[in-house]
Amino acid sequence: MRKERMPAPIRLRELIRTIRTARTQAEEREMIQKECAAIRSSFREEDNTYRCRNVAKLLYMHMLGYPAHFGQLECLKLIASQKFTDKRIGYLGAMLLLDERQDVHLLMTNCIKNDLNHSTQYVQGLALCTLGCMGSSEMCRDLAGEVEKLLKTSNSYLRKKAALCAVHVIRKVPELMEMFLPATKNLLNEKNHGVLHTSVVLLTEMCERSPDMLAHFRKLVPQLVRILKNLIMSGYSPEHDVSGISDPFLQVRILRLLRILGRNDDDSSEAMNDILAQVATNTETSKNVGNAILYETVLTIMDIKSESGLRVLAINILGRFLLNNDKNIRYVALTSLLKTVQTDHNAVQRHRSTIVDCLKDLDVSIKRRAMELSFALVNGNNVRGMMKELLYFLDSCEPEFKADCASGIFLAAEKYAPSKRWHIDTIMRVLTTAGSYVRDDAVPNLIQLITNSVEMHAYTVQRLYKAILGDYSQQPLVQVASWCIGEYGDLLVSGQCEEEEPIQVTEDEVLDILESVLISNMSASVTRGYALTAIMKLSTRFTCTVNRIKKVVSIYGSSIDVELQQRAVEYNALFKKYDHMRPALLERMPVMEKATTNGPTEIVQTNGETEPAVLETKPPPTGLQPTSQANDLLDLLGGNDITPVIPTAPTSKPASAGGELLDLLGDLNLTGSPTPAPAPQISQPPFLLDGLSSQPLFNDIAAGIPSITAYSKNGLKIDFTFERSNTNPSVTVITIQASNSTELDMTDFVFQAAVPKTFQLQLLSPSSSVIPAFNSGTITQVIKVLNPQKQQLRMRIKLTYNHKGSAMQDLAEVNNFPPQSWQ
Repeated sequence: MRKERMPAPIRLRELIRTIRTARTQAEEREMIQKECAAIRSSFREEDNTYRCRNVAKLLYMHMLGYPAHFGQLECLKLIASQKFTDKRIGYLGAMLLLDERQDVHLLMTNCIKNDLNHSTQYVQGLALCTLGCMGSSEMCRDLAGEVEKLLKTSNSYLRKKAALCAVHVIRKVPELMEMFLPATKNLLNEKNHGVLHTSVVLLTEMCERSPDMLAHFRKLVPQLVRILKNLIMSGYSPEHDVSGISDPFLQVRILRLLRILGRNDDDSSEAMNDILAQVATNTETSKNVGNAILYETVLTIMDIKSESGLRVLAINILGRFLLNNDKNIRYVALTSLLKTVQTDHNAVQRHRSTIVDCLKDLDVSIKRRAMELSFALVNGNNVRGMMKELLYFLDSCEPEFKADCASGIFLAAEKYAPSKRWHIDTIMRVLTTAGSYVRDDAVPNLIQLITNSVEMHAYTVQRLYKAILGDYSQQPLVQVASWCIGEYGDLLVSGQCEEEEPIQVTEDEVLDILESVLISNMSASVTRGYALTAIMKLSTRFTCTVNRIKKVVSIYGSSIDVELQQRAVEYNALFKKYDHMRPALLERMPVMEKATTNGPTEIVQTNGETEPAVLETKPPPTGLQPTSQANDLLDLLGGNDITPVIPTAPTSKPASAGGELLDLLGDLNLTGSPTPAPAPQISQPPFLLDGLSSQPLFNDIAAGIPSITAYSKNGLKIDFTFERSNTNPSVTVITIQASNSTELDMTDFVFQAAVPKTFQLQLLSPSSSVIPAFNSGTITQVIKVLNPQKQQLRMRIKLTYNHKGSAMQDLAEVNNFPPQSWQ
């Protein structure tokens, strides 16, 4: 019986028209399913006549998001066809429907190999495009020889496609890079811009992946400079002209390659300084094309070892970008200035007014970048003007900015305050404007500042009293005001303020305010605690209202708030059983001293102003350490013989934050006892930096101590070298060197360490937080270990860093210290 032939399937154009008539998603889905069923039937019938048309329709359905995997083998059949139209759809289907995990690659490799050697350039081009799009590492190894041959051909159409395919091969199989080296050298001599463009892309890929290739291709800098100069100086060419600029795409690619070649290399940077200046001054800025080239030029100037005048020119270009109407251009300008502000602070300062104007922009991303850059520009010379602008911004900005802005103002005010009164006024203004958004440590920090400013007590308490009259919405402000009124209420009532006109306030009026805070619905439990304590303190500052204070305190003895109830009960006990002790217990707080740690003289960089800052080197007082602080790390490390790291930077945290070391080595299993043992009494010896003198710091004997590899994993290697302190033989100075052999940088690198309790350890600041790829640089960090009992050294280390977009963390033990390092 003769088999009946299926009717001809509809054309792709008709299918698209039919699908577009669908009014609902369900109707479209029904049409697609019906057509897919017809295509499957045609595939089963092995219909060669309409296979190309069916695969084309299948690709359209795939683009709409419907499954089309059943057409993979049909793509291979089309690739094997001798007709160009079939091959074109087949290769397109392979690029869309296949990826490098599909088993059909074994069948494809031979087809691609045959087509790479085809007599028609367009068939060869299809094979190159497909290999460069989805070739697996096995396919790249098998076909790299054919790609390398096509790189040497005289046909520019094939050379540009072969260069892009070579980029994919190198990404998949980096060890094949040297195969393309001879052919790559000649690509820059090509006149065709397409070949030039792809060759620069190939050179960039090779330089980014191999330090050896980077050093090898640095000798091509003069040739690249010559090509770029010809592009700038060439007249109008309709083939390459874009908005009056000759081939901006090629210019941008060359600038990126020059940036890579000139980084950390004096000779290469010197060779490209002139051409970068020409590009920066001759490029037309009226069109976006010119702005794109200028932006790449600026990035290149900032990344190489360029001359100071050239860097100023680059920053001036970014300053002009800030005046552009295009929001994207303003954003990239602010981002670039933020990256360069630390190295070229004075040049960026010239554009301060333009940057501050960006705070008024309607775009939130531009506002955020402008705010971050404004804080980076604050220094001792402009602090008053900048704070005025930032306070105005804080007053009018959206809620999501207030927390970051308030924190930035606090830090800048603490660092650059011209006077204590200005400092207090600024923080009070922040609390009044955005008190609900400030960090938790803002209240204790301001209290400490006020306490230490003895001459400002009367002025401060009067300002705070007026600030909270009738407005309790800003809880941190109310807490500080309650504390100050409790401490300095006598100064408020006596009207001793000299800085401004004193106000006349009675004792009852002061108590009215504090009682209003206690009963206000806006007051948090913590705020009520501040107010009740302030009322209790006033019992020793006021003389006429003691009975009223007793009554208020007794009322809260039955409060449903447990915290308030406990405070009130204890204060009642003070009135009844211990009244003779009350004045002494509630006397005024002494001046609070900020904690400092041992350390040498440091040079502090303060936004363009370098000034020495001498840290105190007094040894810590002898005595019992706080139990929680002494034992937190012991529990974390799962033993009783570990001593925590002694930091090198002073902390501004309040005393209540004694357990902050808990986070130092988080993620370790806790095996310590739930009830920590009391810390032993430690007699503090003269520690690491106390004995600094004019003697040489390190002993020459240490030159014989062998170095060790403490850690080597996932491309990260950490070596320890040792020196012996000359001022204290019990101190070993360990220098760590961290290197990275992978192809990408490791960022946000943090090294932490802990040693047994019989040792003391001091970890100084690292040289950087980024470990360059390909072992092209290292991070160094110094560890000082005090070993008075000459015991064998053991150390536990924790490493955290970001690599390839992922956060990495690892723990390790180092037990292979050489005997010379601790004996």
